[in-house]
Amino acid sequence: MSGHRASPRPALTRVTRLSSILFWDSTCQRPYDTRSIRIEATGGTEASLVRVADALDAYVIQHNRTQAEGRYRPPARIPGITEVVLNRDCRAYPDVRALYPDARFHLWVHDQLTPQTKRGRRLAEAAAGLGSRSMDIVCVSDWQRLLLDRMLGRLGLRDRLPTRTIYNPIDDALAPDDTPVDRNKLVFFSAQNRGLMYALDAFRELRRRMPELRLVLGNPGYKIRNTGDHDGVTDLGPQPQWRIHAEVRSALCTFFPNFVLPETFGLVFAESMAMGTPLLTHDAGAAAEVIGDREQVLATAAPQRAYERAMRALPARLRGGPSRLAASLGMFDVYCERIRAWRDGARPRALPDPRFRLSCVAGQWRALLAGA
Repeated sequence: MSGHRASPRPALTRVTRLSSILFWDSTCQRPYDTRSIRIEATGGTEASLVRVADALDAYVIQHNRTQAEGRYRPPARIPGITEVVLNRDCRAYPDVRALYPDARFHLWVHDQLTPQTKRGRRLAEAAAGLGSRSMDIVCVSDWQRLLLDRMLGRLGLRDRLPTRTIYNPIDDALAPDDTPVDRNKLVFFSAQNRGLMYALDAFRELRRRMPELRLVLGNPGYKIRNTGDHDGVTDLGPQPQWRIHAEVRSALCTFFPNFVLPETFGLVFAESMAMGTPLLTHDAGAAAEVIGDREQVLATAAPQRAYERAMRALPARLRGGPSRLAASLGMFDVYCERIRAWRDGARPRALPDPRFRLSCVAGQWRALLAGA
């Protein structure tokens, strides 16, 4: 993800006023809008911002946009803005504050924020630029918020940077349908750096024991790396959400044994459940908070962490031997046992969670931006 790119202060632009609310994205890799997330591979952060901004009838400014598309605008001053939400990175704060000196500011964070993470360090450094002002921070899960509160407490910033949790939204219409379930099909749809190489190692053993199994891969179009060729694996590459949803609906489960880079929310969790497809993942990040079913959330054993740390630098072509050794030591047994049971009729029931419905999430944003 690219960092903040400072832009020269633009001249006042005449626009038709839609709203007093502005979302400012200074980190996106490319411009996006309501139409593009329907037809292009899109990250969860961008999809969430579009859903919320559209629901609130708010403006969106992106640092790399050059042409206006409705409420989606290039960097400019828009008259009448009273609420500004900085997306992901507050290093844009001084420039945006100069354009909107009287607005209230909020920071919407999507990443792990600790003294050890890049974005955590950036937030700590940027906090000095707030002066005597305060800015509330919107977290996407209680798990993420707890980590952030600990860091802010150590920095003495809790009073100036109050936090709250508002979950990322999924479309209200997303629900189970009558798509037949293929008991031999697993899916992994996420950025590849979220444990895909480990998942492929585990799938190798799953397929050895259950040769009928297939794994379908897709990604949101970033952090792409060569994963090599694997028997039973189909890699669709970057896909728009409607295409991903079609694959998820027919799968036995979303196979996401990720503890490598924990999800701070995980649209992959919320959307999979909303379509009636259970998940098999690890108790890392916000997984347990979002999924809420221990049958679908596995503990992470110390040998699994040690294995992945040792393997992290290896290219895909060199992981076969070590993964077979790990399988012989029982490292992947838990996945094999769970998948076998689910194929044999013990598949857990997955349902939409009202906490993540756009109508609920948009109401929480409205309350925040109205000063509640």
